[in-house]
Amino acid sequence: MNINIGEILLNIWNGSGFADIITGFFAEGGWQYAVMLIVSFVLLFLAIKKKFEPLLLVGIAFGCLLSNLPGGGLYHQELWDAFMDPANPAYHSYGAIMREGGVLDILYIGVKTGLYPCLIFMGVGAMTDFGPLIANPKSLILGAAAQLGVFIAFFLARLMGFDLNESASIGIIGGADGPTAIFLTTRLAPHLLGAIAVAAYSYMALIPLIQPPIMRLMTTKKQREIKMVQSRTVSKTEKIIFPILVTVFVALLLPDTAALIGCLMLGNLFKETGLTDRLSDTVQNALMNTITIFLGTAVGATMVGTSFLTLETLGIILLGVFAFGLSTAGGLLGGQFLYWISKGKINPLIGSAGVSAVPMAARVANIEGQKANPSNYLLMHAMGPNVAGVIGSAIAAGFLLSVCSLLG
Repeated sequence: MNINIGEILLNIWNGSGFADIITGFFAEGGWQYAVMLIVSFVLLFLAIKKKFEPLLLVGIAFGCLLSNLPGGGLYHQELWDAFMDPANPAYHSYGAIMREGGVLDILYIGVKTGLYPCLIFMGVGAMTDFGPLIANPKSLILGAAAQLGVFIAFFLARLMGFDLNESASIGIIGGADGPTAIFLTTRLAPHLLGAIAVAAYSYMALIPLIQPPIMRLMTTKKQREIKMVQSRTVSKTEKIIFPILVTVFVALLLPDTAALIGCLMLGNLFKETGLTDRLSDTVQNALMNTITIFLGTAVGATMVGTSFLTLETLGIILLGVFAFGLSTAGGLLGGQFLYWISKGKINPLIGSAGVSAVPMAARVANIEGQKANPSNYLLMHAMGPNVAGVIGSAIAAGFLLSVCSLLG
């Protein structure tokens, strides 16, 4: 038996990803995969070196890296394109994906079905104290006002040529709620998932840079110095009843958001009963960490060059930061309204915390208040609007989903 070493080495080379990169680079669209590898390296740098939402961005960046390595067969965009094509016999059937898909295709099913965002919300609920919101229900006004950027960005996206579903998915970036953005986008515009997820989580990480200039522009130093009185103590009974009532009301009002709100409030109920500490601990830690790995890696896998490197992506990035800035401004306008009706007793800075990024937005409001008045302590007052923003972004997503289902 003659063994041709040269032929064996040639076959190994031809079957390698290195050969695919070299030959594929000059093929139509081949350069896009090389660029996406660079994008994944940049995202890893931002996550690890600059600490931009590392818990999720590391997974997103590595998922992007894996799906753009030639020959790996971990993610197949063509299978998902066929899945979304109404004319395809496999329409809305996971059979072909389960048979022919790679490991990232399988993980992405949890994103597509909305399972991962809902489980993330359960963990968020278990880590959230709704006490400040219950003690000061006026915070709901700020959580609602901070959705301003969602709806203005929605209309701007329509003017820029995005369709109804795409515009709704872009607008929700303004809510500063990554799981909600992913939940809505997978239902309305899954081809934009990678760009929207990266934009949403990047801007959440940049809250300490984006929000303070807007806060200083829309408030006076005298307003930022205002010290607020301590809120009343919320009873355990109130904390138990609250998630149940919110679930019933919101799910009946907007059934499309029942999954998100239901999981959020279930997690909170685990925390507040005092009888399910093991479940609360599991949801906050083991489950939350596991789903974060799956969610980030699967979302990153959708960032293939052909769908990510487009003018649409640039438009999404620009509209996303605009939506986020407008949501901050909307919350501050709500804060100014409460400052006026309270005759100067409410510091309008807490309105900026009406976006859904918990607890970072509340911390930024507290920091800005302390810069104006070192003895100021706004953190707990800002937590009310902050958790109201979580509920508000989920309601905004349910509203947009309902509108798109009606008009689409």
